[in-house]
Amino acid sequence: MSSAVDVDALAAARAALTTSSPLVHCLTNTVVQTLTANVLLAVGAAPAMVEAPEEAGDFAAIASALLVNVGTVHGRSAEAMRVAVRSAGAAGTPWVLDPVAVGGLRFRTDLAVELAGSGPAVVRGNASEVMALAGAGSGGRGVDSTATADDALEAAVALSGRTGGVVAVSGPVDVVTDGARVVRVGGGHPLLTRTTGAGCALGALTAAYVAASGDRLTGTVAAHAHVALAAEAAAAVCSGPGTFAAAWVDALDAVGPEDLLRADVRDES
Repeated sequence: MSSAVDVDALAAARAALTTSSPLVHCLTNTVVQTLTANVLLAVGAAPAMVEAPEEAGDFAAIASALLVNVGTVHGRSAEAMRVAVRSAGAAGTPWVLDPVAVGGLRFRTDLAVELAGSGPAVVRGNASEVMALAGAGSGGRGVDSTATADDALEAAVALSGRTGGVVAVSGPVDVVTDGARVVRVGGGHPLLTRTTGAGCALGALTAAYVAASGDRLTGTVAAHAHVALAAEAAAAVCSGPGTFAAAWVDALDAVGPEDLLRADVRDES
């Protein structure tokens, strides 16, 4: 297991992301592609969206990290995800699984369960998604959770043990666990829940941080703290959900290592 998370480690992870500019291969849903790319660019990472099954494996092998998001999955994109995950595993590329709306729909649920068996570095989702993926629930209301992060903690710990990776549960206070430790990340703002693709972009940012930091737990916590700090800054200057989205991307760009030192992070290990 990785070392205990502290704010100095989070700041170091932010600095490493800036200097390394990780290339993140995003197999993500069509609704959020532009925001996801802009978020990665804002923090200093490089986005790529190579979706063809004929190319996804080759690209996953050379990328710094891979994101697999099943939000608008279909047969051909599922094939690309399988190919990319196999290639990432062979190359040692860390990858993040975002099980969007898993539990309520059989095709995506079966696919996510299959992919989770291939050792994602991180599983990131809301409480209902994580519980459904762990076999402890039936999913939420579409992409919205009907459970809390604390409701999902036991399932998250069990899922971490099964995958060998970190599990992050989003909520008003995010819960991140590697199966042995539990870290809570506070802050943020409710306007994040009214911004299409904010959670999906967090999955991509998590992949970037894990690649840059070389530590699954620290990288995952740093990504969540970065998003929360930027949301607070954006909410202070916006006039509503529409202007919040643009202000949030600007704020993501502005968050530096020194800002991570004041993140609301509680390591409960």
